[in-house]
Amino acid sequence: MQVEFWYEFASTYSYLAAMRVERAAAEAGVDLVWRPFLLGPIFGAQGWNDSPFNIYPAKGKYMWRDMARLCADAGLTLKEPVRFPQNGLKAARLALLGQDEAWGPEFTRRIYLANFAEQKDISDEAVLAEILAALGLDAAALTARANEPAHKERLKAQTEAAIAKGIFGAPSFVVGDELFWGNDRLEAALQWAKR
Repeated sequence: MQVEFWYEFASTYSYLAAMRVERAAAEAGVDLVWRPFLLGPIFGAQGWNDSPFNIYPAKGKYMWRDMARLCADAGLTLKEPVRFPQNGLKAARLALLGQDEAWGPEFTRRIYLANFAEQKDISDEAVLAEILAALGLDAAALTARANEPAHKERLKAQTEAAIAKGIFGAPSFVVGDELFWGNDRLEAALQWAKR
C-alpha cells in the first residue's frame, strides 16, 4: 500500500508533516504520494471565510503555542508568516506540477520554510521563482505551465478529489479508503499501510 500525503501551504501542521513525511515513509518502507490541494473551497463549503484558527481566537492562540513546542522539538524554525493564512494558490499549482517529479518534495519543503520560517510572501511570483531557480529549475517555463487554464483545472480537480475522499483539513493521509487527519496521525497512517 501507499500513503497519500494531502497538504495545503497555508496549513501550519502541514509544515511539520512536510518536513518529516518523506523520511518517515522511507523508514517504514511505505510508498509516498504527494498531493497538494486547496482548503479554501472546503472551508467555504462549511461556511468559513477564514482559517478556523482566526475564527476562534482561543484555538488560534493555542495552535501557535502548540506549533512553537512541536517545531522546537523537531528542530524547526517557526516565525509567524507575513499574514495568516497566506494565499498558497500559485505555490500549489507549481507543487502539482512537481508532485510526480523528483523536485516536487524539496520544492514543497522550501515553500513551507519560506512561509513559516523565513516570513516570505509565498503568493509572490518572485519568491516562487527564487525557490525554483535554487533547485536548478526553469522558473519562467514552470510558472507559464502552472498558469495554463488546463493546469488550473487540474488543481481544481485535485481539490475535488480531496473532498470526495472525505478530506476536511490538512495535513491528511489517505491509505486506500482510510483517512488519517493531522500531523500526529502520520505514524498511524504508515502502520495502516504496512498491514
